[in-house]
Amino acid sequence: MQQLSPQDSQFLYMESEENHIHITSVSIFDPSTVPGGNGVRFKDILAHVESRLHMSPLCRRRLVRVPLELDFPYWVDDDRFDLEYHIRHGRLPAPGDWRQLCIHLARYHSRPLDMSRPLWGMYVIEGLDEVAGIPPGSYAIATKIHHAAVDGASIVKFYRALLDIDENGTPAIPLDNQPVTAHPKPRLVEMAGRAIWNTVRSPVGMTDAIMRSAPTLYRAAQNALRSQGGGSGTPVPDTRFNCFVTSHKMFDATTFKLDALRAVRKAVPGSTINDVVLCICGGALRKYLQHHGELPDDSLVAWVPINARPADEDEPDGAGNHITSMTTRIFTDIENPIERLRHIRNSTRRSKEAKAGVSARLMTDLSQHVPAATMVTAGRLVLRAGLAATTCNLFISNVPGPQVPMYMNGAKQIGMYGLAPLAPGMGLFIGTPSYNGEISFNVTSVRETMPDISFFVTCLEDSLEALQRAAKPKPKKATGKKRSSGAKSA
Repeated sequence: MQQLSPQDSQFLYMESEENHIHITSVSIFDPSTVPGGNGVRFKDILAHVESRLHMSPLCRRRLVRVPLELDFPYWVDDDRFDLEYHIRHGRLPAPGDWRQLCIHLARYHSRPLDMSRPLWGMYVIEGLDEVAGIPPGSYAIATKIHHAAVDGASIVKFYRALLDIDENGTPAIPLDNQPVTAHPKPRLVEMAGRAIWNTVRSPVGMTDAIMRSAPTLYRAAQNALRSQGGGSGTPVPDTRFNCFVTSHKMFDATTFKLDALRAVRKAVPGSTINDVVLCICGGALRKYLQHHGELPDDSLVAWVPINARPADEDEPDGAGNHITSMTTRIFTDIENPIERLRHIRNSTRRSKEAKAGVSARLMTDLSQHVPAATMVTAGRLVLRAGLAATTCNLFISNVPGPQVPMYMNGAKQIGMYGLAPLAPGMGLFIGTPSYNGEISFNVTSVRETMPDISFFVTCLEDSLEALQRAAKPKPKKATGKKRSSGAKSA
């Protein structure tokens, strides 16, 4: 029996009618690269996905919840699995431009997954002929997966199993031909027995985790007290993003060259691509809120997920959540872009050091021993109270993708985008997946919070331009006397 982990269950228990906790990854394909010029039909996509499903066993499994939520749910084989239920297709309405694509994706992302079936779905979208920069005949595939099944890193691995490294169908990762382990539905008596055992051992396990981590917790408490004494706390200003999240999702995106971010990074030694991403977002938010007369004196605070999955981790299913996070100021109160980047570099460095002190493993150890019923109650309290608003103003997530061209059914992938879940009290998510030398800034919000989402995308573009201008080396001034070009006569 494979049971949902406590961290995965947190995402399940935060699901509500207005707030669906799933990720939607969007890839755009150009079928002109298909050998023979035969193009790609919907039935070809169905056949290809079916041939790769064994690489992600959760694709054929659904959740079974324990009565009264006395324990965490179980993954079981779906005995009525229907591939064509999970993969559907449609076409953009006229004029079939970028705006129509964004509206189409936002509506698809706003619809909940069927929780009685495997927690994923695909939507093939044709008719992208009028989208600027995209070849006629191209199509998009939007893949929606519940966050209880995958995190940002594992969804990349899930999707990588569907992709090829060339138009001839060479898989991007080795295909596992081993038989998939069966997961039948557990009997009620089995679920009851495990629920009793997990509930009994929870207090013992939590006490053990706390005792083993006591020195680390003590040092963290001392650092926190010193920080408060020095008046260097991190206030979270009240903004339009800290609002009730509705089901009316909005989406828009823009794409930059990764080399542009790498060049800017050199202006502040020690900064990372992620720091540059935060700096661009900080500059865009500053301009956006200034435009609306709502820029607070204090800097906005971002919640930034961190991949806690070891680089050499052997995880056959490529599923589940292995993440921690940090909160960091993005210095919207600083106008100068280079000075903002310098402050962000210092801030993220301190945040990561703090995370090293109170490690992700400690938080995982503690969450492993929280009873399911307690986590359900906690999740509902978070939803009702909007506690996220007291912690930060927005999400910013940077997920690196493959930096070489990828293919599916012979069609070349020419773009990568993504829509993310929001949270009560936090109505803005900026995701930045990268692919083949480019990085896209994807904005997910709600209509009531950001009705002018296209203007915010323009703010992102302007923010990078300002950062590039500020990072450009200034010409050195000439010094000393000007030398004569003529020769003296004898």
